[in-house]
Amino acid sequence: MTLPLLRVRDMVGADHPKVFRPMAMSMRNLLAETPHGFYRMAYAEWAGPAGAPTVVCVHGLTRNGRDFDVLAEALSSDFRVVCPDMLGRGKSEWLEHSEDYDYAIYVGVLAQLIARLDVPEVLWVGTSTGGLIGMFTAALPHAPIKRLVMNDIGPLLAKAGLARIAAYVGLDPSFPDLAALEAYQREIAAGFGPLTDVQWRHLATHAARRKADGSLGLAYDPRIADAFKVAPPADLDFWSHWDRVACPTLVLRGANSDLLQRPDALAMTRRGPRARLIEFRGVGHAPALMAPDQIAAVRGFLLGGAG
Repeated sequence: MTLPLLRVRDMVGADHPKVFRPMAMSMRNLLAETPHGFYRMAYAEWAGPAGAPTVVCVHGLTRNGRDFDVLAEALSSDFRVVCPDMLGRGKSEWLEHSEDYDYAIYVGVLAQLIARLDVPEVLWVGTSTGGLIGMFTAALPHAPIKRLVMNDIGPLLAKAGLARIAAYVGLDPSFPDLAALEAYQREIAAGFGPLTDVQWRHLATHAARRKADGSLGLAYDPRIADAFKVAPPADLDFWSHWDRVACPTLVLRGANSDLLQRPDALAMTRRGPRARLIEFRGVGHAPALMAPDQIAAVRGFLLGGAG
C-alpha cells in the first residue's frame, strides 16, 4: 500500500523562502524482499566524490530518511550518503502483514540495500530504531559496518521512553493543514532539541501524507505500533548483541533522554566496542543531527576521529 506523500510546493508554494532544499540529492528505489513478497523501498542518495566511502543513515521508528537531509548534505563533500525510508514509512510501501515490521526483517532488507549499493563495507548512522538495526547488524559475523553511530539508543531501552512512544505511535491523527501537523510534531518530538522554524517545517513537510478525505496524516503505517500492543512497556535488554559489536562506535545522547539512560550510556563505553560517548545539553530523544556541533561530532567520527 502506498499513500501519496506531499511535495514542498503542494503545501507552501514552490518559491517559499523558508524551506530547506537539499542540493545534489536524488531519490531511488529498491525492490526489497520480505517473507510475504516484494515491496518498494525508497531511499535518498547524495553521490559524493568518486570512490568516497558510503554512509547509510537510518531513521527512527516513525520517521523517514529525509530527517537526515541537513546531515547528509554536510557529509556529502567527503562521503556518498544513502538515507532509506524504511518499509512502512516515508515514500516506501506499507507492508501487508504488520508482523513483518520486525528487526530481523529490517536487517535483511538493509543488507539488500547494501548489496544494491555494491560496496564491501559501509559507515552507519542510526537514530533510535535505526541505531538498533545498526547494532543488530554489526553484531553479526562478517558484518559490513566499518563504523557505527548510535544516536540516542543503546542495548537497554528504558521503560519510561517506551511508554512515551507507545502513547502516540499508531494513533494516525488527521490535520487540516501543514501548520497543524507541524505543531503536533513540535509537541511529540520536542526532544529533538531547539530547532529553527525552517528545520521544523522541513521535518513536517516530509512527515506528511495526503489522506483520501483531503486531510493530512503522518507518513507511516500506524500498524508499526502493533508490536507495542503485545505487552505493557518494560525495559528491553539487548546487551548480548552489544557485546558482540567490534567496530569503532560513537554513542550520541540527548542529556534529557528518557530512552537511553545515562548509566546505560556510560556502560556502553566499558562493554562491547567500548564506545565513545558524546552528550548534548538541552536535547532529549533524539538529537536531530541538524545542529553544527552534532554534525561535527558525526563527521569527525566517520572521518576516522573520536567524534
